[in-house]
Amino acid sequence: MRVLFGTDGIRGKAHEYPLDPRTMFALGEALAHRLKGGTILLGMDTRESGPEIARALAAGIAFGGGEAVLIGVVPTPAVAYLCHTTDAAAGLSISASHNPFGDNGVKIFGHDGMKLADAIEEQIEDEMRAIRRDEVTISDAPLFDSPELIERYEAFLLSGVKPNALAGRRVVLDAGNGAAYRIGPDAFRQAGADVTVINDQPNGTNINEGSGALHPQGLAKVIVESGADFGVAFDGDADRAIFVDDAGKVRDGDEIIYLWAQRLQRDGKLQSGCIVTTVMSNFGFEEQLRRDGIELGRAQVGDKYVLEMMLERNAILGGEQSGHIIDLSVHTTGDGIHTALVFGELLAEAGRPFSQLPTFEPMPQLLVNKKVASKPPLDSLARYNEAYAKAMEELGGRGRILIRYSGTENLVRVMVEGEDDALIRRIANDLAAVLVAEIGA
Repeated sequence: MRVLFGTDGIRGKAHEYPLDPRTMFALGEALAHRLKGGTILLGMDTRESGPEIARALAAGIAFGGGEAVLIGVVPTPAVAYLCHTTDAAAGLSISASHNPFGDNGVKIFGHDGMKLADAIEEQIEDEMRAIRRDEVTISDAPLFDSPELIERYEAFLLSGVKPNALAGRRVVLDAGNGAAYRIGPDAFRQAGADVTVINDQPNGTNINEGSGALHPQGLAKVIVESGADFGVAFDGDADRAIFVDDAGKVRDGDEIIYLWAQRLQRDGKLQSGCIVTTVMSNFGFEEQLRRDGIELGRAQVGDKYVLEMMLERNAILGGEQSGHIIDLSVHTTGDGIHTALVFGELLAEAGRPFSQLPTFEPMPQLLVNKKVASKPPLDSLARYNEAYAKAMEELGGRGRILIRYSGTENLVRVMVEGEDDALIRRIANDLAAVLVAEIGA
């Protein structure tokens, strides 16, 4: 079974196992062996630990018979895009996404630009354990970016919208001091937008700090004060985007996907009449889609699982409430900057303020996250199961409960949805308290 790999690659504390130099060297070597050499691209976000991990991976790749090429500081989707549009055998994105700077991680993409299947990750883990050495040789030579690869990705971003598609639009971007801090604003300006940028001064330790997709409140304030048309907050590796409308209201991924799906349906481009989200998407969203004649497929949480279902159902649009949105007509993974540009074009075509575009009536939903010391099977927790059964009785078939462990952090997530806001709040907090009592950190 996989131990190192979670739902989104390997993640942990920087400098510590499994992100220590020896283990990263072993990952690079194992991947090079599996690919029988070839070029492996490396991209990273702005964390101070990125270069150390990149050097260890590059040394392992070379030892295993491959060649590592550093793209530079780029969004994770840039690595995916460049994998399947060059002769690279694979690509590695060094990032912990929305986590604090002290964390880091590695996401792996194959030549097709898609994340590896769970079974392949398990095989790589097995080899890593077999070849991990007590001592490895890692160069401390300077790392150099590949400007031509970065330009190639920027050209792709602009190709997703019409020339000057955002002309006359006033946009605020919150780069979260992460991977989008240069490419995002540059792409929006080339698309014709009047751009204000906040949190675009990364120093290695301020990525996601009170900013970006997890903290859009500051962005909302700037939008209202400046009278901007909309704003976008990116997470650390810019594979997702959270939007704020002209009235300062934060809009989640469900709403963006809904408006995008409507546009595709109007244009006759909604392939198979189906879109894919996850079990976390709001039931009100699903109900409105049904009324519009659009089918919703629900995958387990994780953009790789969304993509798998999209391919199964021949859907071209899918994503997560958290802001990962996959446009399979041009890409193989969630891309926050591409999403933001396309949505900006959608707003320009709509001819109405973002705040006046109708979406759906959400059913009250509450998500509570709690730290845990371990992740035992939920059905093995007696007190939790008793509390869960009681909560389902209280909902009376007019709501739902979803409990799951985070695939990237030591957290349990409690989501409760129902018609009565006070009831779901009490149920969510009661279940979270029981779980903390049984397995809390």
